[in-house]
Parts: sequence; structure tokens; C-alpha cells
Amino acid sequence: MPTEVVERRIFVIRGQKVMLDSHLAELYEVPTYRLNEAVKRNRRRFPVDFMFQITRREAESLTSQIAMSKPGRGGRRTLPYVFTEQGVAMLSTVLNSERAINVNIAIIRAFVRLRELIATHKDLAERIASIEKKYDHQFRIVFEVLEQLMAPPDPPKRPIGFLPPSR
Repeated sequence: MPTEVVERRIFVIRGQKVMLDSHLAELYEVPTYRLNEAVKRNRRRFPVDFMFQITRREAESLTSQIAMSKPGRGGRRTLPYVFTEQGVAMLSTVLNSERAINVNIAIIRAFVRLRELIATHKDLAERIASIEKKYDHQFRIVFEVLEQLMAPPDPPKRPIGFLPPSR
């Protein structure tokens, strides 16, 4: 399983990188309720830093970011659970199939890769800052361009006025 597939399903909630129970169930090829059932039977293995249930507000925020069904349209009736990297690792002890083992390996690799990317970005920012202090007067324009490139993009602006009806 490509790590890119897994990485697209990792979200940051409450400052932690997590995966939704429904996404994990999809990867493991089991129904979501079966995955949650297995977790509930082994509740002691999943403390709050391994797994937690998200709030209604967090669920609404995710609904706008990903293709989750809206309430009242036949979707899930309960708030989703999310699993941290440690929770995903613990799932491998609860789900004992060949598929679960392979998926867990791919997920752990994706979490590790994301951690490495974050560390690399921090190192790069620190290096640029130290070089900037040394050569500030000589390369001011270069550093300004680098800062602009590292800044997050501005959100797209909505046009003002009315749009003609599309046909």
C-alpha cells in the first residue's frame, strides 16, 4: 500500500496526528462498527492518548474537509473515534489478520515519514535564520524571497459582485 494513500488520511486534531476509525476500517477492509467493536472489547489497550472520540464541532470541521456524509443522510449516527500513531500500532494486537499487519506497517511508515518531513522543515528554517544573521546585509533580497516562499499561501479571494448564471 503506497504511503501517499495513508498520508492523505492523517489529520491533525487537538494538536495530534490522527486517523479516523472509518478510514482505518476502509484500509483494513472491515466495517467501521466491527473495528470499533474490537476496540471496545479491548478498551484497556486504548487509553486517551491512543484513541479518543471527537467532538461534534471537530466532526463538522472534518465534514467540510473530507467526504464524510452529512447528518440525516444515512451516514453514521455516532461521533467518530480517532487513533494516534500509538493507537494504530495497538490495533495490530486487536486485529489479527494478514491484511491488518500489512496495513499497520504502511501506516506506521507514513507517520514516521511525516515526522521526518516536519523535522527537515524545522532544520531548514533554522539554517536559513542562522545564515540570514551572518549575511543579512549582503543577501537581504534573497532572504526576503525565501521568506515569501516559506510563508503559507494567502487564501483565495472571492470576487465581489454578481456572477452571470452559468449554462
